[in-house]
Amino acid sequence: MRTLGITIILAGLLAGAASFRFAYTEAQEFQDDTLRQIAALADAGSLQDQMHATGKPGIANIDPEVRIRVMDLASGGNPKWLPADLKPGFHTLNSADGYWRVFVRQTGHESRIAAAQATEARNEIAIDSALRTLAPLLMLLPLLVWLAVRIVRKGFAPVHRLAQNLNEKSAEYPSALPDAGLPDEIAPFVHAINRQMEGIKRLMGQQRRFIADAAHELRTPLTALSLQAQNLEQAETLEAMRLRVAPLRAGIERARRLTEQLLNLARSQTGTLSPEAVDVSKMARELIAEYLPMAEAKGLDLGLEAMEHVILRTEPETLLLILRNALDNALRYTPDGGEITLHIYTEGEDAVYDVIDSGPGIPASERKRAFDPFYRIEGVAGEGSGLGLAIAKDAATRLGGKISLHDRDSGSGLVFRYRQRRAR
Repeated sequence: MRTLGITIILAGLLAGAASFRFAYTEAQEFQDDTLRQIAALADAGSLQDQMHATGKPGIANIDPEVRIRVMDLASGGNPKWLPADLKPGFHTLNSADGYWRVFVRQTGHESRIAAAQATEARNEIAIDSALRTLAPLLMLLPLLVWLAVRIVRKGFAPVHRLAQNLNEKSAEYPSALPDAGLPDEIAPFVHAINRQMEGIKRLMGQQRRFIADAAHELRTPLTALSLQAQNLEQAETLEAMRLRVAPLRAGIERARRLTEQLLNLARSQTGTLSPEAVDVSKMARELIAEYLPMAEAKGLDLGLEAMEHVILRTEPETLLLILRNALDNALRYTPDGGEITLHIYTEGEDAVYDVIDSGPGIPASERKRAFDPFYRIEGVAGEGSGLGLAIAKDAATRLGGKISLHDRDSGSGLVFRYRQRRAR
């Protein structure tokens, strides 16, 4: 507001200075034209009458108030400051009583008439004329400032009301701002804020649900560990203690895995990307070697089909998290004696990574919800926590990739497919 007022004042002062300058110059030029016309209209007869009336040979006072004199340079009664041989045209001459503006007109071979006006009177007339031009603008400036302040305050009143409304809202439960009666210039901005607030509200709801689900999921294995520890204390023989240690170890492993998955999900949501060239085929072979003992323990046929050498420019740790979760789910849900195949290939400009298993699969109607945290499909055996696909999807979104689930070409099973654009 203050900046706008200062800008209006400065602009008004500059405009006033320019207007004053133009009016002053125009007044001076108008007075030069007056001298020129007086010299042109003066004739010998009327000039002699004026000179006779003044008692000064060769001098006539046309307008004593503005001190205009008409003089015949051929006469001998001219002032000393007015040379007799002055050339035709405009001149500014100095006299004992100040400067004079003189116009000399050639009227004959030897006759010349000079019309002179005191510059003091000229400047006074020019300044008075310029001030009359400047006065309305100077009086208008305060009105312009007042009007600008009123208009701006009125225009920004909805913004102040919105800011007050926003300050009164609870940060824990964000809601949309009212958009009724807003100026057309502000309405798109408010609509954009409302869309952002809806997104924040949705994310906060997801976080609350995730925290509640995580607390519930952690409570179950921790309670089981507590009970198993109590059972272990009540063991009367070494053999009974050994039998009760095995479930305790399994419970500890489940709790460890759930905690690790929660940390992985948090890390994938808050991590920063550091892309680099990744050999996906090499990464898949390393995963095969890592999970081969687990596959052999269940009698699973774990293999790799990498027909092409695929390079991706991506974040290796995040990509490894996606592939590890896909392979880990396949190993956990594929029954003993089944098979799991990793298939790596390119399709157009995309690199594709498939994990194909012969497990129970996921019904088409459940595949969308399968990516929700802690969601488990009813009737499917397994010890998973329901976080693997949620972690993989979140990581894929950060890498700019896409995860989809498909039926196996033959028999029961599931195809986990990850697709990402290759580096050019």
